Amino acid sequence: MNRENNILTPVALEIILNAGNAREKSEEAIKYAHVGDFKNAHLYLDKARKMMLSAHHAQTDIIQKETQGESFYLDLLFIHAQDTLMTIRSELNLRKEIISLYELIHKITNENK
Repeated sequence: MNRENNILTPVALEIILNAGNAREKSEEAIKYAHVGDFKNAHLYLDKARKMMLSAHHAQTDIIQKETQGESFYLDLLFIHAQDTLMTIRSELNLRKEIISLYELIHKITNENK
């Protein structure tokens, strides 16, 4: 089976696109948190989370279909998409924690003024 006929190709591209967009939004969230704009930081984290969920749902749909007996031609692009999803999910989790730390530092700094 070639890539043109592989149903995993568009799913892989969807995963990569949504995960990549989630990475960009979470990077923006960090930038906002760095300057103390936590409203926008959380807004962009929420956008990133929604994009990550879209990527995750695309992957989960394929996994569920396979558990129901449907077979797929696994190619490098889908493996790359799953790797991208896992990596960016970890980055998103770390960025959430970093933003929480920024908020704590901001709170402590302002209390001591």
